[in-house]
Amino acid sequence: MKKIRPLMLFLVLTSTTQAQWSWQNPLPQGDFLKSVHSIDQNTGWAVGQTGRILKTINGGVDWTLQTSGTEKNLLSVYFIDQNIGYAVGYNGTILKTSNGGSDWISQISGTDSELLSVHFIDQDRGWVVGWYGTILKTSNGGSDWISQTSGTGENLETVHFIDQNIGWTAGWSGTILKTTNGGADWASQLTGTGNDLYSMYFTSQDTGWAVGYESILKTSNGGTDWVMQMGAWDKIFKSVRFLDQNLGWVVGWNGTVLKTTNGGTDWTAQTSNTNYNLVSVCFTDQNKGWVVGDYGTILNTTNGGTNWTTNSSGPITWLEDVHFEDPDCGWAVGQSGTILNTIDGGKTWLTQPTGTDVWLQSVHFVDKNTGWVVGDSGSILHTSNGGEIWSVQSSGTNFKLESVDFRDENTGWAVGWNGTILNTTDGGANWYTQSSGTINLLWEVQFIDQNIGWAVGQSGTILSTTNGGASWIAQSSGTSNPLYSVHFIDQNNGWASGGAGAYPWAVILKTTDGGANWTSQSSRGTSNSLLSIYFSDENTGWTVGEYGVMLSTSDGGTNWTPQARSTGNSLKSVHFIDQNTGWTVGMNGTILATTNGGAVYVKDEYEPTRAMGFHLAQNYPNPFNPSTTVSYDLPTSADVILIVYDISGRAIAVLENSYQQAGTYSIRWNGANDLGKSVSAGIYFCRLQSGDFSKTIKMLLVK
Repeated sequence: MKKIRPLMLFLVLTSTTQAQWSWQNPLPQGDFLKSVHSIDQNTGWAVGQTGRILKTINGGVDWTLQTSGTEKNLLSVYFIDQNIGYAVGYNGTILKTSNGGSDWISQISGTDSELLSVHFIDQDRGWVVGWYGTILKTSNGGSDWISQTSGTGENLETVHFIDQNIGWTAGWSGTILKTTNGGADWASQLTGTGNDLYSMYFTSQDTGWAVGYESILKTSNGGTDWVMQMGAWDKIFKSVRFLDQNLGWVVGWNGTVLKTTNGGTDWTAQTSNTNYNLVSVCFTDQNKGWVVGDYGTILNTTNGGTNWTTNSSGPITWLEDVHFEDPDCGWAVGQSGTILNTIDGGKTWLTQPTGTDVWLQSVHFVDKNTGWVVGDSGSILHTSNGGEIWSVQSSGTNFKLESVDFRDENTGWAVGWNGTILNTTDGGANWYTQSSGTINLLWEVQFIDQNIGWAVGQSGTILSTTNGGASWIAQSSGTSNPLYSVHFIDQNNGWASGGAGAYPWAVILKTTDGGANWTSQSSRGTSNSLLSIYFSDENTGWTVGEYGVMLSTSDGGTNWTPQARSTGNSLKSVHFIDQNTGWTVGMNGTILATTNGGAVYVKDEYEPTRAMGFHLAQNYPNPFNPSTTVSYDLPTSADVILIVYDISGRAIAVLENSYQQAGTYSIRWNGANDLGKSVSAGIYFCRLQSGDFSKTIKMLLVK
């Protein structure tokens, strides 16, 4: 088992504090939540992606964000009382609080394995389990964590003890282990299933339950025998909680909530009022309980689940673009014809009717009343009353339009696929095609007046015009990487941002002569694509991108500084109205706002993408449908081979086969083989090979 360098771990966790971006949608936040634990009817905590920790002191009516000090995904939380609690997660992360979460302190786990579950029986004694059979124990409140021998290489998803000696852990491939001496020895139990198990709970030394993929198991003799209570086809049960030998609940994918009053002999479905995946359940008595899950979902009940109330709010449709006219009035657009509007700076966002369900990609207003939106299938919408009514304009094309920009109420441009550039001089009553000279997809267009503008796109494409688009001239970007965004503050000074491609780092380019020459700026080693860039003046700018990456500069891009991530969701657009006030939007309805420029609280020595060692993370989500993301770390430049295998060991998809620089990488697999054909549901393995290092993870595709 590889050891983490304790000093480096400490630096990473202490050099990051809460960035001053606040959630506006969804509320209280939109990152996936992985675990919930409460100690009474009022007080509870939930943890999840990107180091997210929430706390409630009024039964879940309100949830407050706590500062965890880490950007690592947190997967399990457990509190002993109102003060002392623990959270565990990616890369061996263990956090402890002694004051109810006001402060979280990193503990040294001695491993960089993913830690999936934590359980304590008192202030001193606790256990943590995780990847590859990892079991850790502490007898002094986490001051020291000692590795125990599990005897298995399977990932262990859950751990539960009933006293200082007797405990169980369960995980992949139907694995259940039991100890009767505090973990000094672990013995395998026969479960009768090869399905992955994700959660277990015991009410006594004899009676317990384990749930997982298509399985609810029960034992009445301490695990000597496990009996299948429910084997639901294609159901994934993620969490189980019992109050006594009769009363319990199970939650799972697609909003599943089940309840039993007879120890699981019969399970009754409850109405959760959501289709989102639910991953953790906790009850304090027969009436009061909470459930958390994907998209920041929080549910609570005060009558044993007869009624479940949603404590999270706001649309989770993907948002592609955001635009503000002043500190109060703004719009965000995205998936399924979504247009959101605020007139109070984002305190409230209201949906505007559009009459369409196409994906909307870009929005631009010239004043509080007059604006345009463009999207898929050549869609163009126009409003003259701030969005109360949106009317369809004829674009004359079926190509997807990715960006729109207007200089006044009459003159505007839209760009999109296949090199499409459209222009109007009458507010969109008529749109005319301009010749771009390329068939490359164009991602964004920006003009600074009626004549001078730029468009950027695939393969490093940069086009410029000085005559309103009557002619477009290709500029040399010096990169073949895709360029997703461009922003100019005058006719000379501009920036473009893009994705990793031929060059492994995300691209930031700058020009001081209108694009005659473009020079590369350092993106601080981020391999995540930068999808939007915005400057408020010649010095102050921001760029955002995949997996919540945020960079800012105060010197025109000579130095770009990572901001502590406020979300793990990809951010698609950023917009500021001055040096301090700005918004960014993205996946799953994410809207974040700042009133102090994002307040960079990251020390110079902090490099969020610098790998501490070779590491292949568990794909996320897992199980998945239809796609999943695989992330890995390279501490040094190396040849990398990343391949997906089926259960028979046959290679079906090569995700990466190249020489890469040191850093952190993320690759999305869409469930297709190298021929582009979708593979069937089932178990797959993803193997990373780099020099002498190799590691394999198991992935579950469900349909």
